[in-house]
Amino acid sequence: MGILWTIVIGFIVGLLARFLHPGNDPMGFILTTLLGIGGALLASWLGQALGWYAPGQPAGLIGAVVGAVVLLAIYGRLRRSDSAPAA
Repeated sequence: MGILWTIVIGFIVGLLARFLHPGNDPMGFILTTLLGIGGALLASWLGQALGWYAPGQPAGLIGAVVGAVVLLAIYGRLRRSDSAPAA
């Protein structure tokens, strides 16, 4: 049951991040879910490294959305640099 909740919450976080981040980000269900899960993992890791969260404590919804927006911005920059014509 824990994996199912991870997928559902990851999808919701991914949708919120895509809504908050400006620009066209064509992603399907799987990439949106992975974006949300990755954002939560990034926020948890960074929060624990900075002492905001106790070891083993996951990030909250807001932290997960912020982490997903950061990942979405990185993804957008990487996608833009791949499509740039070679000089």
